[in-house]
Amino acid sequence: METVKIVIEKSVDYYDAYSENCDGIYCAGETAEAAKEDVLKGLNLFVNSRKKEDLPTILQDEYRVEFQYDVQSFLNYYSEIFNCTALERLTGINQKLLHHSAAGLKKPRESQRKKIETSLHRLGNELLAVRL
Repeated sequence: METVKIVIEKSVDYYDAYSENCDGIYCAGETAEAAKEDVLKGLNLFVNSRKKEDLPTILQDEYRVEFQYDVQSFLNYYSEIFNCTALERLTGINQKLLHHSAAGLKKPRESQRKKIETSLHRLGNELLAVRL
């Protein structure tokens, strides 16, 4: 199964969403959530409006979609779930820095970005093991 990689990132005026490995898939929205919704609708329209043989190879058979966010877009998209207090507890990164990253005032260093990603993946693996 192929993976269509969708990048969501904050630009000057909007949140951009585009595929980094499949030409023709791109859109923008006023929020990261709107950009994600629109790119998925666009991808669906793209696939369903063409003959299979006219599609890029990656879309001709089964595929899955993987999202890659810049830190600002991620923090804004998931702000209802992960506030800065919860993320500080999870990552060990100061709330003030997380807030500045969410507001676009500062970009986190690569080591901080990786720490956020690793902490979220660890949480995800813990949640996958939960049975209720």
